Formats: sequence, C-alpha cells, structure tokens
Amino acid sequence: MGEKLFDKILVANRGEIAVRVIRACRELGIRSVAVYSEADRASLHCQMADEAVPIGPAPSLESYLNQDRIIEAARAAGCGAVHPGYGFLAENAEFCGRCEKEGVVFIGPNSKAMDLVGDKVRARQAMEKAGVPIIPGMKSVAVGDEECAAQARKIGYPVMVKASAGGGGKGMRIVCGEDELRPALEAGRREAKSAFGDDSVYLEKYIEEPRHVEFQVLADNFGNTVHLFERECSIQRRHQKIIEESPSPAVDDALRARMGETARKVMTAAGYNNAGTVEFLLDRNKKFYFLEVNARLQVEHPVTEMVTGVDLVLQQIFIASGRKLALRQEALGQRGHALECRIYAEDPTNRFLPSPGRILYLKEPAGPGVRHDCGIYSGWDVPIHYDPILAKLIVWAGDREEACRRMLAALDDYVLLGIRTPIPFLKDVIRHPAFREGKATTGFIKEHMEGWTEAAKDEGKKRLALAAAAYLTLDRKPASRPAAAGAREAYSPWKSLGRWRQGE
Repeated sequence: MGEKLFDKILVANRGEIAVRVIRACRELGIRSVAVYSEADRASLHCQMADEAVPIGPAPSLESYLNQDRIIEAARAAGCGAVHPGYGFLAENAEFCGRCEKEGVVFIGPNSKAMDLVGDKVRARQAMEKAGVPIIPGMKSVAVGDEECAAQARKIGYPVMVKASAGGGGKGMRIVCGEDELRPALEAGRREAKSAFGDDSVYLEKYIEEPRHVEFQVLADNFGNTVHLFERECSIQRRHQKIIEESPSPAVDDALRARMGETARKVMTAAGYNNAGTVEFLLDRNKKFYFLEVNARLQVEHPVTEMVTGVDLVLQQIFIASGRKLALRQEALGQRGHALECRIYAEDPTNRFLPSPGRILYLKEPAGPGVRHDCGIYSGWDVPIHYDPILAKLIVWAGDREEACRRMLAALDDYVLLGIRTPIPFLKDVIRHPAFREGKATTGFIKEHMEGWTEAAKDEGKKRLALAAAAYLTLDRKPASRPAAAGAREAYSPWKSLGRWRQGE
C-alpha cells in the first residue's frame, strides 16, 4: 500500500465535519484527537474521538482559530498530522506553514500553494498568466474607497465586493451603483476581518444569471492530478450554498471535459497537492470563468463521493501520508445523481436568523440511498458562537428526478425539535418547477422564494411534533416514589405490557 499511515490525527474543527473526519480515522485504524472550546464540551465530535483536548473559551479567536493552542494540543497528544476540516484554519497558509515547521503534517495543500490560491487576487493573476479564463476585475487588493470607485467605473456595474483571503460567501456584496459601493466595502471588510482575520477586499465584474459549477480535484505529491467531475451549487442564500448536486443539469459531456481539464490545469499551475475545489461561474451562453480555488475539503463533498464511489477524506489522508494517487482519470466516472441539503440552525420565517437552543428530539432520516452527516444529538445545546450548520442530508438515486423525490421523502422523515431549521424551506425549493427542470441560477432564491412563508400543513405537523416532544420531556418524579395526590404517574413502557407475574 505504500507509505505508512499516521498513528494519530488531531481534528482541528468541530461539528459534523469533525465527526466525518473522525469516522474516516476510525475506518483506517487511526486514533483521533478532538479539540473543543468551552461551549463544545458536550459536543458529539468530542464523544466520538479517542481523545479530546480543551483549547479555550467559546469565541473562535480564543479557541478554534488559536494556532498556538492547536499546535500545543497536537504535540501534547503525540499527533503526527492535523486535519483542519473546512472553515476556521483550513485555508490559513500561516497555520499550514507552522505545522510544516513543527513537523506535524497538515492534511491539505502545502503552504506555498495555499498562500497562492488563498489570496484571490494573486490566484487570479496566476490563472490569467496560465491562460485560464477569468472574470474581469481588479488585479490587486483595494487600497481605498476612491480607488475602488474608479475601478468599479472601469469594470462597469454591477460589481462584486469579495474578500481576498477566504470563501464561503463571507465578505461578498453585490453593488449595482456607486451610491452602494462605500457601505458594501465597509460591510465586506468587517465580515472578512471577522471570518478570516484579514479585511482586504477586491472588486470583480458581477456576471448576471450565472450558474455556480465547481470541480473536485485530487493531486498527490508526485505531480499526479485527477478531477472527480462537477457539483452544481447555484442554490444560494446570501452567497452561501444551501443545496448542491452532481452531476450539474447544465453541463454536457463535452463541456464537462473542457471544464475538468481546466480545473486540472489550475491546480498544476498553482503547484497544488491534496484535495481542493476549482470554482467556476457558467454564464447563460455556457461560457465559463475561473472564480477561485477552495483549498480544503468542501462542505458539499459527499455528493461527489456518492456519484463516484471515492471517499475523499480517505484520499486526503493517503496523499498526506505520502502515497501516490491510485486513481486514474480515464477510470473515473459519474453514476446516478446525488443531492445535498444543508441543515442549519436558522429560522426561515425570520430572515434566516440563527436559532440556537436545545435540541429536544432528533430523528435522523434513513433508507436506501440516504446519508446523514451529522454533528448533533437529542439534548444537545446548539451554541450561538459558530457557523450554524448542524448536519447535511444527502441522497443518491439513479436519475435526478428520482433523487428529488427521495430527498423530499427524507426531509419529510427528518424530525428536529427545539430549534428552527430551514427544512420546510428546502422542501419548497426542491418542489419548485424551475428547480425540477434544472434551470436554477444563483439568483433562484431571490427570484422564486422572496417572501416565502411556511405551508400550513408543515406548521401543523410541527405543532403536533412539538406537543409530543413536550410530553416526552416533562420533568416527572421517579417511579419509585409514590405519586402525589392528583399527580400523573410516570410513564413506563413495561407497564404497557400488562401485569407481570413470577414464573411466566
């Protein structure tokens, strides 16, 4: 099999992605070490790992973004490698470089490649030089508002304000006129600083009615690079993906081949290794433009795993341990269709504001072709401090229409009580004719779901479920004590079987 795998891996993340990595370690017989903040002491990822190490208070800057604490935890636990998951330090070139200096393997790209692709402006410059089509925009980060105004006039409105140092929709703002530019720059800088510790932004042309199509790439340390085809990620809310799928209904075989080879070219030009994603915008004329490289495992990676049969986390670990890619481009293919819905702690009836609180009851959907990547459990308190993603529901079926029906059935079976989630909203998106016809663009939510309200039947089902949960979680006295006069006796499933007699 080649190089020996690691004995122990520290998972420098939380929630469902930490659980996903821990499961992969378990499958390979590698011991896992979780890290946790004070707010995550009772989290599922801590319970699943072989060891768990506290790294500080609830705020991310004092825990999951604290490089010193994480390096110390890795060294103290004797970990040979760190898996960063997504978010937090996953695309931080400084942290990657520190791991390299400390002799701890970073399960991701090398620091030089990460530094290049992590700086969106430098990445654009490198890709333009390599002959990769890019969106018109600024060639350097914005120095001041006046420079931005001049560049915006040159590029032509509408323009997009984008964070130079990160992705995930953080810091992004669409600007349709000069009067909107200054507030958008200020808001974009604040959000970028909070999310990535870097407030630098730049402008690029906003492509109207685009589709967001990305290609998953794997590259080893010996120059071997393959792509694992595309994911369609056009269903977005505030530039944050909420539903993803593979294959893309907008991409035919010829276009897929061109985009896939371009994705490989991008990674080769960047000197990239390990798993990464090349993101493109696809316009209404099927012309595609390089958008950015996400130098990490994507939230939506399971849809690729479902249609290709390739476990991306295992591949990350194999590559980081020094193994050559065993995959060959000509042997890879897509089979069937996969959809993913992100389950957030958000209230879709109240502008999708965060909905922290205690999960009173969780019933996970199951069945053929259903996968639930989850970081929660009944009785857990969802904290306010972090990204509100709780879980991901993924389905696979033989074709797209069958996958849509299976996803709707799985969402119907999904019970999560105590907090609000966008499950009813997701169902209505998937039911929408434009989605079912595969015609969605990144403007789908604004165009078709503006002013959305929850259907009465879903609200009625929710009230019945909440009533049942309230009954089940009543604070009753122990059955061993005599009940007070007029008090309801504690429920016991054994009593429902009838009277017990010795010898029967």
